Amino acid sequence: MGPMRLGVDGPITRQKVKSGTVRRIVPYAMRYRWSLVILMLMTMVDAVIVATSPVLLKVIIDDGIMKHRNGVVVGLSLVIAGLALVDVVAIYTQTWFSGRVGQGIVYDLRCKVFTHVQRQSLAFFTRAQTGALVSRLNTDVVGAQQAVTTLLTQTVSTLLTLVLVLVTMFYLSWQITLVALVMIPLFLLPAKFIGRRLQRLTRESMQLNADMSSMMNERFNVAGAMLAKLYGRTDQEADTFTRKASRVRDIAISTTVYGRMLFIITTLITGVATALVYGLGGVLAIDGALKIGTLVAMVTLLLRLYGPINQLSNMQVNVMIALVSFDRVFEMLDLKPLVDERPKAYALPAAESDDATAPDIEFGDVSFRYPGPEEVSLASLESIALRTPEKRGSQQVLDAVSFHAPAGKLTALVGPSGAGKTTVTHLVPRLYDATSGTVRIGGHDVRDLTMRSLHDTVGVVTQDAHLFHDTIRSNLLYARPDATEVELVEACQAARIWETISALPDGLDTVVGDRGYRLSGGEKQRVALARLLLKSPPIVVLDEATAHLDSESEAAIQRALKTALAGRTSLVIAHRLSTIHEADQILVLDAGRIRERGTHGELISTGGLYAELYRTQFASQPVNGADVASPVHSPGSS
Repeated sequence: MGPMRLGVDGPITRQKVKSGTVRRIVPYAMRYRWSLVILMLMTMVDAVIVATSPVLLKVIIDDGIMKHRNGVVVGLSLVIAGLALVDVVAIYTQTWFSGRVGQGIVYDLRCKVFTHVQRQSLAFFTRAQTGALVSRLNTDVVGAQQAVTTLLTQTVSTLLTLVLVLVTMFYLSWQITLVALVMIPLFLLPAKFIGRRLQRLTRESMQLNADMSSMMNERFNVAGAMLAKLYGRTDQEADTFTRKASRVRDIAISTTVYGRMLFIITTLITGVATALVYGLGGVLAIDGALKIGTLVAMVTLLLRLYGPINQLSNMQVNVMIALVSFDRVFEMLDLKPLVDERPKAYALPAAESDDATAPDIEFGDVSFRYPGPEEVSLASLESIALRTPEKRGSQQVLDAVSFHAPAGKLTALVGPSGAGKTTVTHLVPRLYDATSGTVRIGGHDVRDLTMRSLHDTVGVVTQDAHLFHDTIRSNLLYARPDATEVELVEACQAARIWETISALPDGLDTVVGDRGYRLSGGEKQRVALARLLLKSPPIVVLDEATAHLDSESEAAIQRALKTALAGRTSLVIAHRLSTIHEADQILVLDAGRIRERGTHGELISTGGLYAELYRTQFASQPVNGADVASPVHSPGSS
């Protein structure tokens, strides 16, 4: 099944804002309660001035101008000018505190979403689209801010202004006020229709922007750009992006047209209502039932009545659109981590002391299958991960695996591709949890340990080591932020990479580029090994960590690791069997089960799967390895 089609009538755009979304906004706003109090006070001041100033205008005309009383005209004109100055201060203060509350909520949401996403399991990131996650963290969070500021400021201001203006209008002329009220439903009906349409367009626009962000993230890195060039797909990629961008353009045009349509309709209704008031008020003034000043005040109040009503219409639209953003943010926060720390988790005792003996590793009847989309909590989020069937999710990858990796010893994992070797190494640091059975470190179930102590205890270097687009120094300090310059140099020397780094113009401050692509495969791998040595964990897991190294570099690193890993518990996936002759224990995996175990000599003598794999690699050499150059004891090779 391919990706689900996105359109105005597609499943994503038909989603409605979940019930309870508004209620969930309140706690975020309440963190800024005192700013909100000041904001509300300034809002009330503004509303009172808006409603009372037309009354002063009435008095100026009826009691000042019509009666030739200069003192009343001058005095009340100064009062109106003073109220205008107060109103400016109130509006400025209101704007400042509104920004403070809004940006504060953006800050809180961004931090919370980032932290929450970081807690998700590795299975989540194997399915999630990076660009879609970034879009949720940026675009949607900013949209959520609008929902809060609109709901808590404009609502209060508009409703208060509306009430005060209506009371004043009824006081001056109930006849004209009734005519004005009859026109109000004409403002609300278009807003309801247009608001729903804009909400659907907004959701689709957000999804398309997330798709474009994902596409740019995948194509604007070295690996993606190289793939597009090597397969000659640059034109097709441009066409795909153009189609998405054109749809975003069309949505933006539609949104503008609908917004303008609402403005045109409300302007028309306001004009008609003003004409009715002038007509009715003029007749009443001619008959002597209404004073000229009262008529002018009523027209002014009418505009200030329809202004808030128009704001309510627009606010209904804006809130409906903004709530989509909040809804999408809450979708992220509602994701449950597949692998999470238990409430009563405790630190691994051995991790509390550098002098403690390295703990052992024990697998007890461990079975595992990769989780499907429902288990990863992404089943309902088509906008983040495509709901495609996953073959691995329906089959057992490990089946009742049991072994003991002794403390301070080297245990090697070998076997054909797909046997489950990498999965074993993922279960030790809890990148995944076993489907059944128990993984223990130092006699403690890894699920009972705090994540911090577990990750302090276990150090991992993978076949494709990742480096951040930063300096070599920053990539090394990621393992130990408090490491000294001397310790950085020693780690690099131990990993046989210092000679290369010191020859660079910027040395440790050299930027490695996207995913470390400015370094060769071997150089990148040795920087990753230096990072591991700097961390100096009691347990080391190497997943084919020397796969990208040439023979000379591999031999150099093996010599470094032999010394650096002395006394540490090592679990190593080995592809080149010549590198594990002196391993304390070799486990042979096939189809998710341990088929053989023993030392190199024992497994060769039994003539089983290990001996067959060994013959395949060294077909021209005797199976006893006598003619094979015996390498040093190596805790890692791919």
